[in-house]
Amino acid sequence: MAALLLTLNGRTALAGGLNVGVNITPVAVAPVVVTPDNYVYYPNYGVYYNSSRHQYAYMKNQAWVSEQSPQGVSLETLRGSPSVKMDFHDAPANHHAAMMQKYPKNWAPPAAHHDQK
Repeated sequence: MAALLLTLNGRTALAGGLNVGVNITPVAVAPVVVTPDNYVYYPNYGVYYNSSRHQYAYMKNQAWVSEQSPQGVSLETLRGSPSVKMDFHDAPANHHAAMMQKYPKNWAPPAAHHDQK
């Protein structure tokens, strides 16, 4: 059996009595960019919009789904309803019970107060 000896980076290798040249070309790999999930919650409909993924998350048939548009409400109506930016970046299912208490179905942002002099 012939012995096999290889070294890299352009050095010569001995393989079965033959000189073999090996060249390695480095390859650049693009860094992986991870964008955190950012949500806006629409309390009147129990719908979360994920602005990073451009999807709506909500309960459908007892399970959480993410879809391009929510079922049962038009995007125009949804976007015209009160909403609140969420401060979590994981799944809405992990926070929905607390969000329903904090922002009930008929929640509206507080009216702006203007000083009257």
